[in-house]
Amino acid sequence: MTRTDTPTEWDERSTIMAMLDYARASARAKCEGLTDEQARTAPVATSPLTNLASLIGHLRWVEFDWIETVFLGIPDQGRTPWDDDPDDVDAEMTLALRTPLATLLSDYEQQCERYNKLIADHDLDERSRNPHPGRQPVTLRWILLHLVEEISRHNGHMDIVREIVDGQTGR
Repeated sequence: MTRTDTPTEWDERSTIMAMLDYARASARAKCEGLTDEQARTAPVATSPLTNLASLIGHLRWVEFDWIETVFLGIPDQGRTPWDDDPDDVDAEMTLALRTPLATLLSDYEQQCERYNKLIADHDLDERSRNPHPGRQPVTLRWILLHLVEEISRHNGHMDIVREIVDGQTGR
């Protein structure tokens, strides 16, 4: 897949999806060529989960939460990392430490493709079916823009971690 932030068409949806897909592909690219050990290296002493594997795991489950749970209202049905340990607020990140990097990246890529198909027929103004507790429903547009922001912010973290791990920069 070629990474580009330029849409093939200039309507709002195409632009948002191009930016989202670019952020997703950039996150995956930051892990290219790493061993499992390198992907689990946490160079920030006070933050043992700040490593590339855990960040990919986090991004995967953030999208699950916003698209499947919040927007589409699909019940969990025992498929999340929190089902194994409900007290681990970072379960998606600790699970990633036990998962091969190739599996994390493949799962995330497949999930992104699946979500693009799931939301393709939904209007950007459509509201979420299952908002987070204490919050109002949000539109699909808001969710997609939030995901662009979330993934891009973590891409910055991943840039720093990758540079410390093996010297690679700005992928």
